[in-house]
Amino acid sequence: MGEFRLTRLGEQFRDEISRMILTQQIKDPRVSTFLNINRVEITSDLSYAKVYVSSFMNERQTLRGVKGLESAAGFIQTTLSKKLRLRQFPKLTFLLDTSIKEGFEMVQKLNELEKAESHAQEAAPADEADEQS
Repeated sequence: MGEFRLTRLGEQFRDEISRMILTQQIKDPRVSTFLNINRVEITSDLSYAKVYVSSFMNERQTLRGVKGLESAAGFIQTTLSKKLRLRQFPKLTFLLDTSIKEGFEMVQKLNELEKAESHAQEAAPADEADEQS
């Protein structure tokens, strides 16, 4: 199957699973509406699909949600297969994705470094003026 079609199919999976989470069609109490589906990677032979899940909740709660989605994978596959007509439907695997949190933490660190650098530059001219007098 073509790369573009796999990408488009992954986007459809992501949209449908996100909609199922938001409308609370998945009845598992571990699955929170705060879970976010980042991306779906589908193998070229349509046998497997990796679904990357993240959240701004703490990691323990997010991991519980991923386990809830993993246990509801059969229901999700059945629901998706009724909406998306495919000859072969991939087996869904849900994985914790921490990339958004890591990116956010990296931006915070960069902002702190930028502030520290600007404070150092502001202090340096004042120190030079004191030394000259």
